[in-house]
Amino acid sequence: MSRQKQIFAVSLLALAISGCAVTSQPIDHSVSEQRAQQDLRTMFKDQEPLSGPLTLHEAMARAVKYNLEGRLKIMEEAMAQRQVDLATFDMLPRMALSAGYAGRSNVSASSSESIRTGTQSLEPSTSLDRDRRVADLTTVWNVLDFGVGYVNAKQQSDRRLIVQERRRKVVHTIIQDVRSAYWRAVAADRLLGQIDSLMARVDQASENSRRLSDQRIGDIIQTLSYQRALIEATRQLEEQRRALSLAKTELATLINMPLGTEIELAPETGYQVPQLTIDLDQLEQAALTQRPELREQDYETRISAAETRKAMLRLLPGLEFSAGAHYDSNSFLVNQSWADYGVKVTWNLFNVLSGPAAIDAAKAGQAVVEARRQAMSMAILAQLHVANANFREAQRQFETSQQLVSLDGQIVEQLRNRYQAQSIGELELIQGELNTLQADLRRDLAYADLRSSYGQLAASVGFDPLPESLASNSIDGIADALASREAQWQSGQL
Repeated sequence: MSRQKQIFAVSLLALAISGCAVTSQPIDHSVSEQRAQQDLRTMFKDQEPLSGPLTLHEAMARAVKYNLEGRLKIMEEAMAQRQVDLATFDMLPRMALSAGYAGRSNVSASSSESIRTGTQSLEPSTSLDRDRRVADLTTVWNVLDFGVGYVNAKQQSDRRLIVQERRRKVVHTIIQDVRSAYWRAVAADRLLGQIDSLMARVDQASENSRRLSDQRIGDIIQTLSYQRALIEATRQLEEQRRALSLAKTELATLINMPLGTEIELAPETGYQVPQLTIDLDQLEQAALTQRPELREQDYETRISAAETRKAMLRLLPGLEFSAGAHYDSNSFLVNQSWADYGVKVTWNLFNVLSGPAAIDAAKAGQAVVEARRQAMSMAILAQLHVANANFREAQRQFETSQQLVSLDGQIVEQLRNRYQAQSIGELELIQGELNTLQADLRRDLAYADLRSSYGQLAASVGFDPLPESLASNSIDGIADALASREAQWQSGQL
């Protein structure tokens, strides 16, 4: 019989455990479809439409305002502010309010017994109603907790400022990515039409050559070599086209436009070569002062120093003030409502033992933050010098590309004259035009790299592309602010 009881108990326990098991059902495909449709509507909601050709500063403004990664950083900053507001409440006294009804099934009665004779000295009596109502309002304020809460609030405020610096870094990165994608998209606008036109001519020449080959006209080896040269030219054109065709897709992603949207870029007149008018020593000082990463480490240093102060505060005794108001409906009470107050000193003696270790750990953390900041300072100076070298090299490469474009333009002009005079074949003219197109492509890509390296130099200094406050949050307002700040950078104002 006992064995049957054991089996029954085990079965009951297994049933209870299986009933507490948690299972998760897979998400239905229709739910995922609804979520995808909702995301598509939300991602491009409430955006100002394109009203004309897209300029560089308008593209940057759209990226600053609508880029999803930038929106995420804004939300994180707002959440950090809420955390600061929440931390300030820790400095307030603790206040507890309770009210309710209390009852029991019988009378709460008691009697007394003599400690000398062991006999009952008082008949059973009660001083408590079986049913009563109670209410309490108690306030407790610990001075030590207030001090620790104040330091915590300061630390949380510094963390909010760290989020702001990270948002600055995101803005720098987004604008730099837009700058690079925009100038490559400009190169695509300039050259894709020429590439398509030349590819059509190559296809026509290749078709003519195949027709002559089928008719067995001319030397077959020479004809096949001619066709191979045309196919090689087509391959080169296809590679160039692929390198340029993705630039607008990348630009649309950065400015949060629906992919596949036809973006018309503002026409660019000439190739304006940017110049650096600031000494490298000034740039180094500005980078060590303005870079978001170093400013973030400055706040981390303050947070680490605050940890040391908190460890010291916990060594002190706490002074606790308390006050309360109470009510009890017990009819036996002379005073059914009353107030009490008190002052108490509390001291956790274990904090005295662990305090020195906590202080040493906090100081070690502060030393690590300072060492990290110094290492980052060296890395940032290296980034600045690399950016400066890249800018100088990009200038030289663009000047060389300009010279090659001029020479190839003269060569293809002579080839056209000879082709019209029928002194050369079409393949030589096509090859000459292909060389010219490649030179144009290298020139435009070198120019895009030049403008990108110029912007990267500003980003490596930590120069903010936007002012601290905007007169208008519209696309035009942001674009004007970006243009104004860029003009300040070009004039040497850091």
